[in-house]
Amino acid sequence: MEEDKDFLRQDRNYRTLKAFKKAECIYDVTYYFAHRFLTVGDRTIDQMIQAARSGKQNLAEGNIDGV
Repeated sequence: MEEDKDFLRQDRNYRTLKAFKKAECIYDVTYYFAHRFLTVGDRTIDQMIQAARSGKQNLAEGNIDGV
């Protein structure tokens, strides 16, 4: 039952959420990959990075709205 308390916790520290930590990793890997393996000036770079950034932002905004 201890796990149930953390499932829908009501605090503003979204940076400690497992989902947010994973979203940060996804953003970092996407940023590295896009700049390392795609052609400079390619619109795909911007789209990939924006999508990864949106994932982090949605988690932050959703957590704040939920509190």
